[in-house]
Parts: sequence; C-alpha cells; structure tokens
Amino acid sequence: MPVRPLSPGAVGDGPDGSLVDLAYGLGEQYEREGDLEQAAQWYRRAAEADRGRAALRLGDVLGRLADERPPASERLLAEATRWIAGAPDATTPDAIELITDMLNRHQRAAARRGLEAQPAG
Repeated sequence: MPVRPLSPGAVGDGPDGSLVDLAYGLGEQYEREGDLEQAAQWYRRAAEADRGRAALRLGDVLGRLADERPPASERLLAEATRWIAGAPDATTPDAIELITDMLNRHQRAAARRGLEAQPAG
C-alpha cells in the first residue's frame, strides 16, 4: 500500500516540530543506524512534501541501496536520479556531487549488464 504523502500545507514545514520535520529526522536516524531501507521510506515521505533536502538525501540513500542490491539497481537508480534532479537545490555543490556519484553508479550498472550479457567461453 503506498504511503500517503505528507502535505506541507496540512502540517507545516519548518523547524517547529512538524510531521515533515519528523519524517526527515527519522530518515536521518535510520541512515545513521545503517538501515537504508527505512531511511529511504522516511526521506521519501519528507521529499513528497517538498522538503528539498530530503529529496537529495533520498537520492543518495537509494543510490547506496542500488550498490548493495544489483538485481534491483536499475529501478533504484532511476528513482534516485529523479529525486536528485528534481530537488529545488540541485545546483548546490552537494547536489552536484550526488549527481556525479549517480552517473558513476549508472556506468557501473551498465558495465555489469554488459558483462552479464557476454556468453561464457
């Protein structure tokens, strides 16, 4: 069942303890603990509510999940790329570094696909 996105108009979007801030904070906590799956879920909620920094963090976490899960890497990389590219602050140095990392991940995934497609012999 899809997660109902948080609406910034309904809960606010500032440092006042809103649900969006809570979702972002939970994403940070899970990321620090190394639970990238949970971090992605919480960052996604905050990003869907237009929290720009959450979109960048989500893109980064999804990229790292793609590194860990080669069979799902194409889907994860595609989603990561959409979030990073659509982030309001996609021109900051941090965002540009994430975009560069994402391009490198795409290249590694393409190389893996190329190696898998070659017949053994």
